[in-house]
Amino acid sequence: MIEPYILIQERLLMLSIFSQIHDSFLYHINHGTGYFTIPKFDETGLVHHCFSTRQGGYSHGECSTLNLGLKRNDDKNNVTRNFQKICECIEVDFKHLVLSDQIHQNKVYPVTEKDQGKGICQLSDIIGVDSLITDTHGIPLATFYADCVPIFFLDPIHKAIGTAHAGWRGIIQDIAKETLMQMNIEFGTRPNECLVGIGPSIGVCCFEVGSDVADVFSQTFTQKDIVLQANDGKHSIDLWKACIMQLLNAGIIAKNITVSNLCTKCNSKLFFSHRREHGHTGSLAAIIQLI
Repeated sequence: MIEPYILIQERLLMLSIFSQIHDSFLYHINHGTGYFTIPKFDETGLVHHCFSTRQGGYSHGECSTLNLGLKRNDDKNNVTRNFQKICECIEVDFKHLVLSDQIHQNKVYPVTEKDQGKGICQLSDIIGVDSLITDTHGIPLATFYADCVPIFFLDPIHKAIGTAHAGWRGIIQDIAKETLMQMNIEFGTRPNECLVGIGPSIGVCCFEVGSDVADVFSQTFTQKDIVLQANDGKHSIDLWKACIMQLLNAGIIAKNITVSNLCTKCNSKLFFSHRREHGHTGSLAAIIQLI
């Protein structure tokens, strides 16, 4: 069957747009600790940031070695030392970290100086939040992952940042757009001026779901290549492409998006994975701070 002309044109347009998207994060190893950064973020000189790996920490067993999750099956002292180590690598003060308390929703919290150290050096009242934003210099934001999608935001014009934990439920609730809307309200951010990075997470190669989740994505996204037929009546979901489409729809320019294209489930030496380890694993972190 020959595709209608309009569908062919739409597909060619999407191919053109996707060809502008950068497809690499930069890997670093510092004193045995591995982490990734976003080259376009590095080039601005405005932020210290990273997406962590599981390499080069102090934890043992299922959390070996650079676990950054305080709610994992790990000793708190090990996690604290892990935070100190990764923060030293990217030149931020771990005592100033502000941590998220994630529930797979789309709530965004604007961090100010009064929040400094919440979740790491003091109890936090930031509850049920999957996205942190700030324009305060010297306060690193941290969100946590073991297959979900990390999204980094940098507004180089208004000097504002954000990091969003995008699980499939958060993606359905358009957490990327919600983060950008809150950055606009708080800081005057305009999406067409922002840089965005989509970090390592479970890829379409490994994210198999049942018909219930597939149906929700099919109802949310009109693009046919986000929900793919898999084996045994299951489907595969391309979370990266779903996030890209939502970012483009929110006004982000394609050339300002960088995607790591690294699957956390496939790369066992680099990343923790909830699916691969059936929940018995550590946590990775996305950390970003305005210099």
